[in-house]
Amino acid sequence: MITVRKAGERGHADHGWLDSRHTFSFADYHDPAHMGFRALRVINEDRVAGGAGFGRHSHRDMEIISYVLDGALEHRDSMGTGAVIQPGDVQRMSAGTGVTHSEYNASRQAPVHFLQIWLLPNRRGVVPSYEQKTFSAEDKRGRLRLVASPDGADDSVTIHSDARVYAGVFDAGASAEHALAPGRHAWVHVVRGTARINGIALAAGDAAALTEERTVRIEGIDAGEVLVFDLL
Repeated sequence: MITVRKAGERGHADHGWLDSRHTFSFADYHDPAHMGFRALRVINEDRVAGGAGFGRHSHRDMEIISYVLDGALEHRDSMGTGAVIQPGDVQRMSAGTGVTHSEYNASRQAPVHFLQIWLLPNRRGVVPSYEQKTFSAEDKRGRLRLVASPDGADDSVTIHSDARVYAGVFDAGASAEHALAPGRHAWVHVVRGTARINGIALAAGDAAALTEERTVRIEGIDAGEVLVFDLL
């Protein structure tokens, strides 16, 4: 079964400095029909104005991934980490027993456009940690590149969640398939461009939930970039 979540149906918050689209219920946006999918709890598409950002705030018992599309995001946290996240980077922060951090646009002028993703951990109370790796567009072109996993396979970032996250860039005519093991589910989010997911054409911001499907098939239509979440 495939259920489509269209970009225009997402929650929306415009704070002036921040324009955010919520795939699932978040902050003041509450939709009982969209509280998350399996271990996937948050996908926020955020655009932050130059010189602005999220001041110091705390998290615990959550696996947080940042995926930058355009611009640069500056991260600082209570573990002593200071980093700038740019397109191609995948940042993972395990909040565990508790961490405080801030995220600001690294530019005073240009906006930053990124996805903020939260996954529920498979155990609570882990020691907080941070990891960041770069995956080039060429490394993702025409295939699904593993970027996050519980065991750090294929040089992916390591998450404390029963999930595997793949990223792919598909030009027109390019395609790839991902087999789902029995009992597994998938959430596919189109990051930009357009792509066909198991025969269904989706545009940027659209997503599809796959249950009781054996395969995820991605076909590029127009510079489609996708994230695939393989979930228990």
